[in-house]
Amino acid sequence: MRNSSSHHIAVIGTGVIGNGWIARCLANGYDVRAFDPAPGAEEKMFENVKRAWPYLEQQMAPEASVNRLTFVDTIEEAVQGASLIQENVPEREPLKRQVLAEIDQAADQEAIIASSTSGLKPSILQADCSHPERVVVAHPFNPVYLLPLVEVVGGEKTSEVSIEAAADFYRSLDMKPLIVRKEIEGHIADRLIEALWRESLHLVNDGIATTEEVDAAFIYGAGMRYALMGPFLTFHLAGGDEGMRHMLQQFGPALELPWTKLQAPELTDELAEQVITGCESQSEGFRISELEDRRDEFLLRLNELLEEFWPGANLNGKL
Repeated sequence: MRNSSSHHIAVIGTGVIGNGWIARCLANGYDVRAFDPAPGAEEKMFENVKRAWPYLEQQMAPEASVNRLTFVDTIEEAVQGASLIQENVPEREPLKRQVLAEIDQAADQEAIIASSTSGLKPSILQADCSHPERVVVAHPFNPVYLLPLVEVVGGEKTSEVSIEAAADFYRSLDMKPLIVRKEIEGHIADRLIEALWRESLHLVNDGIATTEEVDAAFIYGAGMRYALMGPFLTFHLAGGDEGMRHMLQQFGPALELPWTKLQAPELTDELAEQVITGCESQSEGFRISELEDRRDEFLLRLNELLEEFWPGANLNGKL
């Protein structure tokens, strides 16, 4: 779905995720029309794209240009003539359904409509659309302009053609689309992230660790390994020469031990304050923009390492 003179990509909602999509699409040579009703959205959009641009230069398409970005006044103006529309409005079901239905009415019939929702099922989101067969979830990860994973999920009425067309488009952005075979709240990655987040809150709430100590435990332990292999291959290696077979025999019984807590703790004022002050202490002396720059430079190098050391991480070409 590479850009042509008659088609563009539409981005509805220009918050953190929307602006990440814009930067990534522009860097891959697409024209982008964006809409967001929030005051000051246009100015913030251009500021965010400008900040991300240096981190995209290494793999930028020859025709890439910020000048191919246009901010428009209505959803209708943004989506008409678009080959793909990426919706990124706040994570509230009624709002998303309303906006997607409006997009569906205004968009060209052959256009793909994708929602960046992190948790809602596509069957719910497409319920008010006249053409639900072309509505998918396409859930990215922040920063969208650098992280390659996008979860592509079809609903009950989504066609296989639309799912494949969406996946092909994201591949054209140099992303790794993971087609989720069965829709579920939170998809795949966020369910894993939420489990870690819940356990982290329990550790802080129970006075076992500070936010800094929890972060350090993950960064210098599981985090470094999981960046390369993920939990299954990491445990496969833990089994020695016999791999996962021995690992499950040796450590499988430990799964019955009540180490973890499945339910999140109550987010009391006290717990919230512990988390907030802990994060503020960890980041003291740095502006958020400085931390974002440090993160983005790290991710650039990490992507290079993944390509060098783990080209098989694309699931034998499936991602």
